[in-house]
Amino acid sequence: MAVRAVRGAVQLERDEAGHMDEQVGALLTAVLERNGLTPDDLISIWFTATPDLHSDFPAAAARKLGIVDVPLICAQELDIEGAMPRVVRVLAHIESDRPRADIAHVYLGAAAALRKDIAQ
Repeated sequence: MAVRAVRGAVQLERDEAGHMDEQVGALLTAVLERNGLTPDDLISIWFTATPDLHSDFPAAAARKLGIVDVPLICAQELDIEGAMPRVVRVLAHIESDRPRADIAHVYLGAAAALRKDIAQ
């Protein structure tokens, strides 16, 4: 098995813990499904959130999905003028036999505009 990285992002409509859980949960579920992964294939996940998100840690959504024995970390995204607001990004390190070119990066909803170069 090779170590691969999967990227993704989602824009939240509002800064509320329940909404963050729902949206980050949907993002992680899509990453797993689109790449044929199970939680056992996860090595670690790095989350970033834009500075306007304060309601909860994005990693809490992963724990609620049952991803409990994978190292998770949260950090604040750079505060760049004009950047898309209320965005949670993910960088997941995985074990996979898929070639790097076949890894499906997942950008949900409005966050798809962040990476127009990646087919959704």
